[in-house]
Amino acid sequence: MFPAFGLYTHIQSNRRRSVFLIAGLFVLFYLMAFGLALLLRALQDDGSGTFEGLLQGAIRDSLWFSPLVTALVGLWVWCGFRFNGFILDLATGSRAIGRKDERRLSNLLQNLCISRGMTPPKLRILEVKAPNAFASGTRPEQYTITLTRGLVDLLNERELEAVLAHELTHIRNGDVRTMMVAVLVVGIMSFIGDMIYRLLWESPDLLTDSSDSKKSGGGKFVAIVVAALFIMVAWGLSVVIRFSLSRRREFLADAGSVELTKNPDAMISALRKIEGKGELEGVPSAVMELCLDNPRSGFADLFATHPSVEDRIAALVRYAGGHAPASEAQPPATEPAAPAA
Repeated sequence: MFPAFGLYTHIQSNRRRSVFLIAGLFVLFYLMAFGLALLLRALQDDGSGTFEGLLQGAIRDSLWFSPLVTALVGLWVWCGFRFNGFILDLATGSRAIGRKDERRLSNLLQNLCISRGMTPPKLRILEVKAPNAFASGTRPEQYTITLTRGLVDLLNERELEAVLAHELTHIRNGDVRTMMVAVLVVGIMSFIGDMIYRLLWESPDLLTDSSDSKKSGGGKFVAIVVAALFIMVAWGLSVVIRFSLSRRREFLADAGSVELTKNPDAMISALRKIEGKGELEGVPSAVMELCLDNPRSGFADLFATHPSVEDRIAALVRYAGGHAPASEAQPPATEPAAPAA
C-alpha cells in the first residue's frame, strides 16, 4: 500500500501503517463490545426470545453505550500514558542512574543525542544478569532507556553504543508510544476474553437450551455462541495486530542504530552476544515486548513478538553492509595444506 525506498521513507511508511493498525485495534474493541452486549442480552433472556430479537437488542445497546465505551477506553489509555513510567519501574524494579553512577553510558548516550539534536532520555539500570534493554515513555520528559547489569557487563563500548542507538531510535520513531497504546488496548481485550472464557467454561449450563428456548428456535443458545465468537475473534485479531507492530519496528530500530553509529558490525555483535539470554524473570510479557530481544515465543514462533536474531543479522549484513560473525563464516580447514616439494 505504501511503497518505501530508503530508511526514512520506510520509517514514514511504518508510521502510517501503525496508525491504521492502531485504528484497527479500536474497531476490534467496539466489535468486542457488541459481543458483550449480545452475551448480556442472551444471559438475561428467559429462553423465549429469538436470535433475531436478541441481535437487534444487542445492536441498540451497542449504539447506546458506545459513547461510554469510548470514554472508558480513553480514560484507560490516558492513565497508561500518564503513569506508564511508574508502572514499569514497579514491575521491573529498576533504579535511576546519573552521570556519576555510569559515566561511560551517560557519555555514549549524550554523544548520540547531540548528533541528532535530541534531549537525552533518562537512564535506568536493572540489577539482573540477563542481558537486555528497553525504551519507554510517552512524552519527552518521560523517555527512558533501561539496561540490565548483565548487558552493561557483557558488551564492549561499541556494542553498548549500538544498543543505546537502537533504543534511541525506538524513541525517535515513536515506537514506545505506539506500543503503549497497543499493550493497553489489547490488555483490556485479553482480560475480557479470559473472563468470558472462564464464565462459559465454568458454567456449561449456560449453553444448555431450556425447553422454551428450543421451542423458540434456540435463540438464547445461538446468541451465546455467536457472542463468544465475536469476543474471541476480536481478541485474537488484536493479538495479531500487536505482534505485527512489534516485529517490524525491530528491523527499523536496528537500521536506525546503524544510521546513528555507522557501525553495523557492533549491532550484529551485540545481538549475537545476547541471543536467547535476555529472559527477565518475573517481568510481565508486555515489558518483554519492549525489550531488545524477547526469548519468549508461542507455538512454532507464530506468536513471537520479535523477529529472530538470525533474521535481524541477515538484514544488517544484506542492507547495512555488516559482516556475519566469525561463527557464521566458513570454518577453516582442519588440516594444513601439504608443503610444496
